[in-house]
Amino acid sequence: MTNEPNNPTPSSVVHGRWCILIAAVLWSLSGAFTKALTTPTVLGVNEPTLEPFVLAGKDVPMQIAFYRAFFAGLVLVPTLRRGDLQIRPLMFVMVLCFGLMNATFISAQSLGTSANAILLQNSAPMWMYLVSIYWLGEKADRRSTICLFLGMLGIGLIIAGGWTDGELLVVGIGLFSGFTYAGVILGLRILRDMSSSWLTVWNHLLGSLILLPFVLMLHPPTWQQFIVLFLFGAIQLGLPYWLMARGLRSVSATEAGAITLLEPILTPIWAWLISGETIGPWTFAGGAVILGALAYRYWPRNEN
Repeated sequence: MTNEPNNPTPSSVVHGRWCILIAAVLWSLSGAFTKALTTPTVLGVNEPTLEPFVLAGKDVPMQIAFYRAFFAGLVLVPTLRRGDLQIRPLMFVMVLCFGLMNATFISAQSLGTSANAILLQNSAPMWMYLVSIYWLGEKADRRSTICLFLGMLGIGLIIAGGWTDGELLVVGIGLFSGFTYAGVILGLRILRDMSSSWLTVWNHLLGSLILLPFVLMLHPPTWQQFIVLFLFGAIQLGLPYWLMARGLRSVSATEAGAITLLEPILTPIWAWLISGETIGPWTFAGGAVILGALAYRYWPRNEN
């Protein structure tokens, strides 16, 4: 089975590129939403403080992670068809990875910088490449191997910065979000003959329900915070998945990967605009290496 579109028309390709571009921009708003809910901004929705779940002495923003995924899954339910509904054992492993990825990604953004969180989550293709070679038995290719080594260098720089700034645990949380994200990608890849809409709704709704027992122990958000959380899930997470699915009908996965590199570039910019968060030199250097590696891997080029 191939992921490449079959003979798309020029107009459909343009439409597909716009869908993926808008999806990348919307995905990049994660840092802005998280900072709005956790730090003082002009919106003022960080008060009263959303009660966190305390784990190992750290405040985990469990409510943000739960409602973000729940509302995203909810708005995607209308995209389902009756014939889409199937259950396979691997889906339970995939949704566990999704739940962990969601919680650790939001935690990394809340406890540290949005730049660190999104860059470390974007290490997922590198973990996925290793799994594809050593578990799935796929053949290594030159571009992916170079991307892997450059990406690991970039991750090393960010880890060094975390060590220097005393935020090594937060960096570790962000790195784990990238590792679990790779688990989600692997699950989607193995289950690619199933409905993508169904798998997306499954991940978001059931992934949020994994966090529900922790959320029930906390004080609920205010109605203003509920509105922001709904927009967080619907606009930043749900709508982009739908746009990406439509874009991939006419745009190759390789080109889509290159376009979505816009997300980790914009994420820290939005966070800076809304909260004044800045990027440290180690993150800047490591992020530049990671993005360069991913651009080299995904940027479309003619293959003879």
